[in-house]
Parts: sequence; C-alpha cells; structure tokens
Amino acid sequence: MFICVKIRGILNDFQYFCVLLRQIFNMNRLLLSALVALFSSTALAQRVITVNVANPSSANRTDQPVLVSLNDYGFVSRAIVTCNGQEIPCQLDDLDQNDTFDELCFLVNLQGKERKQYQVELYADPKLEPANYPARVFAEMLVRNDKVKQKNKHNNFIEAITARGDCANSYNIQHHHGVDFESELNGIRIYFDKRQTLDLYGKFQKRLELEATQFYTSQEQKAEGYGDDVLWVGNTFGLGAFRGWDGSQPTMIEPVKSRTQRIISYGPLRTIVEVEDKGWYVMADKPAINTTLRYIQYAGHRDTDVEVYFTKKHVDVKDYRFSTGIINVKGSKEFSDKKGLRGCWGSDFPTGDTVNFKRETVGLGILIPKQYLVSEQPANKDNYAFVVSTKSNVLTYKITYTSDNESFGYHSAAEWFNYLEQWRKEVEQPVKVTVAKR
Repeated sequence: MFICVKIRGILNDFQYFCVLLRQIFNMNRLLLSALVALFSSTALAQRVITVNVANPSSANRTDQPVLVSLNDYGFVSRAIVTCNGQEIPCQLDDLDQNDTFDELCFLVNLQGKERKQYQVELYADPKLEPANYPARVFAEMLVRNDKVKQKNKHNNFIEAITARGDCANSYNIQHHHGVDFESELNGIRIYFDKRQTLDLYGKFQKRLELEATQFYTSQEQKAEGYGDDVLWVGNTFGLGAFRGWDGSQPTMIEPVKSRTQRIISYGPLRTIVEVEDKGWYVMADKPAINTTLRYIQYAGHRDTDVEVYFTKKHVDVKDYRFSTGIINVKGSKEFSDKKGLRGCWGSDFPTGDTVNFKRETVGLGILIPKQYLVSEQPANKDNYAFVVSTKSNVLTYKITYTSDNESFGYHSAAEWFNYLEQWRKEVEQPVKVTVAKR
C-alpha cells in the first residue's frame, strides 16, 4: 500500500510521480517475495557438503558406492545429492538401529580417470522423510501364512527374528528358510540355522524378482522368464558362508545361545542384512564369542560385501581360527591366484527334483584380503576353503556369482575366471572420495 499526495505540482508531474512510486513498490515486493522463497527453500538445510569423487583407474566404473559418515552433522532427516545441478538418488541408513541416520550412500558412474563433484544438502526438519527413489535392490523376511497355498504369495512380513540356541528347527521358521535380498543381477538367501549358508537365485533378465517369486518360482513365472534356485548347497559353504575351523575342517555355527536375522536397510540403492550369533563356542578351549555378519548388496552389482564383527567385550579373537570358501560344484573347474582370490565353474541340479528342475551351471567367486588370509586349503569333494583370522574385531571379504542362464552374464569358465581377475583389480582400486564441509 502507498499514498500519493499532490503538492504544488502540475497534473502530469503528479501522475508521473505516482506511477514511479508504484513501480518502486512493486519491485520491492517482488524482491521481498524472492527472498522469502529463497529462505524457505534453504532454511531447512542443516549443512551443505561438497563431495569430490575420482576414478584412479583407466577403466570406466558404474554404480560405484560413495559413503559419507553423518556422525559430525547431528540429526539428519533428509539428504539431496546433485551433480551439475541434476539430482541423483541417494540413501540414508541407520546402521546401529538407534533411530538416527548415520551414513549417506549414493552411487556414481565415472569414465576412466574422470573426476566429479557432488553437492549434498542435509536437512534437519523432523517432519521431513528421506526422498523416494526407484528401488534397485530388495530384501525380505517373512514367516509362513498357513492360509496361503501358493508358495510365492506368503505375506506374514517381519524384519527381525531371534531363535534360542536350543530351537528344534529354526530352518523352517521362515518362509524361504531365511532372509533374502537381491540387486538387479543376483538373488541370495541365507539359511536360518547352524549352517548359515548362502543359497543362490539365477536370473535370465537383469531386474528385481524376489518380491514376485519369493525364491519359489511358479511354472507360470518360469514361462514368463523369471529365474529360480540354481545351487544345491547341503552342508557346504555355498557361496561364502562364514564358519569355524577345528584345525582340519570347517565347523558349523554351534553351539550358540541365540541366532538372529534382521534387515537393516531395504534400499533403494543398497540393502543391508545382518546375521547375529551370541554365545558361539567356536573352539572348545576358548571363551564363547558374539558375531554379527553384515551382508551389503549394492544396486548394479553382482558381488556382495561381507563384514564380520566380533562384538563380545573382553574377548580377543586374534588366536581364533575361522573358515569360509565356496562349494565345489559337481565336476567344477577351479581357479585360484593363491593370494585370496578363488573361484569355480560347474553344473549340478539345484534340488533332488530332476523332473521340474534342470541342471544349472554357475560360476562362483570369493576374495579374501591378505591381512585375513591364513591358508588356502586343498579342494575336497565339498568345498574350496580358506582358513581366516583377524587381529582386530573386524574381518571382511567379498563374494560374487553368475548363472549361465543370464542374458547379461558369463557363459564359460574362461569368461568367468577372466571376470574374477578384473573384479579383483577393481576392488583393490576403488574410487577416491574426499568430503569438504562448508
């Protein structure tokens, strides 16, 4: 609002003065509105972070994870990540399950030797939820619904379960026998029993499928091109199960006081599941330990990160010995670089039902960092095994696999073993990430 008063001026001068005053008022009002809008869009931003990412390799990299710890930024309810002004998907994770996000994850694509800069806006308004992006991973836990007859339609969803060590049959408590998870390239379930074996799902197409099939693909779904179970595991390692070691052979995760499975993160860029064992007597002459196995599956990856945490206070595990490895698939060809990288390529029926299931060909791989490697054991009829240990409370390794069914994968031992060698090079030359606060 403004007031024009004619004082000793002719009419034209007075009209000109009023028009000019009105224009000035309107300009100030527009400027004020712009400032209010700008303040409204940024007032919630707790902090802006610049993240620089560099590819040290001459090879192109896709879906490379970038992780930013949020421990120094207080409460965070939402994050927005941009590159050259374009928003890209990101994910906030509460790793320790204390209702506070403590890590930001986003995935980057870089050409050889390329560098990119990303802007991260962190918001602290408790009314804000994390932004929604299309899911590229999936995880599921559920118990059977006796009223549901179709094996891929069960709907008693859970996200954590604990069984006492004297539970008679923990294997059959959950539908599909344990937690499952996937990226577009793979699908894994972890048995909820003393074996804690990783069983594998093979795909024809690059997509998410486990929500639809629940690891029990119907004949109709098979006709539509869905994948299915592709590996018989029995009491073997399957793909990289973590076990004890008695000096001559792997031992199961028993006895224990309790065993737990839980889903930490559902995605959209990575899923994180945990398997926890309390009161595990790994070695008869040593105190029981507590372990938490964390499996991390990133979108766009066929490999899976395995992190083992030894969490019992006042117990030093440096003198303990453990084992892991991969199943010796029937008639398989073996690969080893004798430095912690081992793989195989072979074919077998995934179940005892040879009528409704065909023989499946798979390639398996495992990579043990040298600081954890004690020995590579000779192959036997069951496994290609490693003995491992750690001088700290953490032990890590990676696992990977392919199915010959894949339209996007590998179809011979030579191709697969070449991939394993390239995989190691990529793992050992990760993208470099630096975070600049402002």
